[in-house]
Amino acid sequence: MNPSALIKFCLAILAIVTLSVGLPAAFAPESFYENYPFVLSWVDLLPPYNEHLVTDVGGLYLGFGLLFVWALAKPSRQLILPLCVAWLVVAALHFAFHISHLEGFSTRDAVAQGIGLALVVLVPMVPIVILGRRRI
Repeated sequence: MNPSALIKFCLAILAIVTLSVGLPAAFAPESFYENYPFVLSWVDLLPPYNEHLVTDVGGLYLGFGLLFVWALAKPSRQLILPLCVAWLVVAALHFAFHISHLEGFSTRDAVAQGIGLALVVLVPMVPIVILGRRRI
C-alpha cells in the first residue's frame, strides 16, 4: 500500500471509531453508558453514570470524527499531522486509564478492551511516522 493510501486508511479507521463512540455518547448518553460497546456494557463497569460527562465526551469524539473526515476529504500535512498528534494524546490517556481500571471486567473483556484501545493508540502513529519522513 502506498503511503498516501495508508494514511487515508488510518484516517478512515479513526473517523469510524470516533463517530461510533461520539454519536451514541452525545445523543443517547444513558444508553451509551449502559450498553457500550454494542451491548457488551463496559462503560457501566466504571460508575457512577454522569450524563454531563458522557455527553461532553461524545462531543469531543464527534469533533475529532469531523476532523478525521475533513482530513480524508482534503488531506494535507498541516491538518493530518497535528490532528493525529492531538488524537494520540487523547487515546494514550484513555488507554492508560482503562488498563489500570479493570476491576469488574472478565478476562475476555479486559483483553478485548485493551487490544481495542491499544489499536486506537497505534493507528495515529502510522500517519505521524509517514508524515515525519515525507510530504503528501
